[in-house]
Amino acid sequence: MSEALETEVAVIGAGVAGALVADRLAGSARVTLVEAGPRIDRFAALETFWRAPVKDPESPYPGGPDYPHPRSHRPDDWYVQSGPEPFRSTYLRAVGGTTWHWLGTTLRFLPDDFRLKSLYGRGEDWPLDYAALEPWYAEAERALGVAGDGQEDLGSPRSGPYPLPPIPQSYLDGRLAAGLAGTAYAAVRATPQARNSVAHRGRPECCGSGNCVPICPVGAKYDATLHVEAAEAKGARLLESAVVVRLEADGAGRIAAALIRRVDGSALRLTAKTFVLAAHGIESPRLLLNSADAAYPRGLANRSDQVGRNLMDHPVQLSWALAAEPLWPFRGPQSTSGIETFRGGAFRKERPAFRIEIGNDGWAWPEGAPLSTARRLAGAGLTGRALQRALFERTSRQLRIDSLIEQLPDPENRVTLDPALQDRYGVPRPRLAFRLGDYERRGLAEARRIHAEIFGHLGASEVAHRDRFEGGGHIMGTLRMGRDPESSVVDRELRAHDHPNLFCLGSAVFPTGATANPTLTIAALSLRAAPAIGRSLAQ
Repeated sequence: MSEALETEVAVIGAGVAGALVADRLAGSARVTLVEAGPRIDRFAALETFWRAPVKDPESPYPGGPDYPHPRSHRPDDWYVQSGPEPFRSTYLRAVGGTTWHWLGTTLRFLPDDFRLKSLYGRGEDWPLDYAALEPWYAEAERALGVAGDGQEDLGSPRSGPYPLPPIPQSYLDGRLAAGLAGTAYAAVRATPQARNSVAHRGRPECCGSGNCVPICPVGAKYDATLHVEAAEAKGARLLESAVVVRLEADGAGRIAAALIRRVDGSALRLTAKTFVLAAHGIESPRLLLNSADAAYPRGLANRSDQVGRNLMDHPVQLSWALAAEPLWPFRGPQSTSGIETFRGGAFRKERPAFRIEIGNDGWAWPEGAPLSTARRLAGAGLTGRALQRALFERTSRQLRIDSLIEQLPDPENRVTLDPALQDRYGVPRPRLAFRLGDYERRGLAEARRIHAEIFGHLGASEVAHRDRFEGGGHIMGTLRMGRDPESSVVDRELRAHDHPNLFCLGSAVFPTGATANPTLTIAALSLRAAPAIGRSLAQ
């Protein structure tokens, strides 16, 4: 028999979107935050990571049958891939969500990113523009504690400074800027980051450990537990290790209850006046589709048949080379600068925009360095001091860059429910259909060409390009925002067209993905939606 629990606002998902809204509403309303994953002890997670035989972004965190999620080296252990190409990006089940292993990059969208169809005849326009979101971008930067240089022109007009001074650019960044001076790639800009450049809100400044992905060892990088704890301090209740398996709608189309299965096997029925679904671009549509009933045979919020459709990522072109001089990577955050020149322009009529990220982590991503470098040198017969000298010399010159490619929404790229495979809670596993179009492939090819030119200007050797795209870790689309209920899932306030007391947050609502890492835009949209969610309690 299920336990019964009542609240005013039920927030499903304790990542950045859910945590921010819970913090904003707690104190003025009774808020219950429901998270499928457990609380994470930072130091225990670090120990787990150090001992893990496979050190992927998910290795510090609980998984398995209790907390199923994809892993970067074996995503098909969770995803059911129907192709024609694999979807490679992942997420976590944990209090704090995927902000535990994000890089911390907090770029804003460009103004043109909201009008892709109007300007370039591609994708969709958003139902709001940059001006409407700009004050909320500033609020999100304050909430996350973003460090940046407000004098840098990154293409997104600002109404004020960043709350924290910038993270220093690395020595590697400076040498690249010097080598690229006078070229089309000279604008090596400091990247704004949700990472403390100075001690801030009881958290220390970044110590440059280079371990941002998968876990910041000191808590200098923002993660959403900051706002979960703030919400709890105001009276919000957190239900951790609690999986929402279905939502129930009443005869008037309002969401009446969330049915919850706990990891310990117990069950709970949670009722609320307002429901906020903030469970990520895979889990949110999965829950809505699994909530189908006689009145909603295609799932909740799915009059438009858009739930689960338009799955997007930032496909990554990864390239690496051996620099002509020591650059001394593996110091500081894993990326502190980028080349933002190609994020916008008329070329978007023919090929996508992209941003170039400059890595401070050598060949760690493409090859698993420095261990892979040591193995290769030892395999060539080097031992002792000769091996040590060669390892130091080659590692000091390792250079990695990558481009995050804009992907257009495609309704055939989608999340559905697998008809045969279920998790331990009885919910069908996510079945993913995914492919890149010719538009995206032209972007990958242009990125490879530019990467080769950059390496050429730097006099680098041993140039290599990944021959397939990598996942960017940016799961977007699947609950599109729009004005028309027949072609979108939520409105500009993120309220479901079909259910007046259901709000959907996160990158799932993005009509298009642009080139910026999505977290800051997730935060801005969530903060913008919070007042409307609060007003819904009186309706």
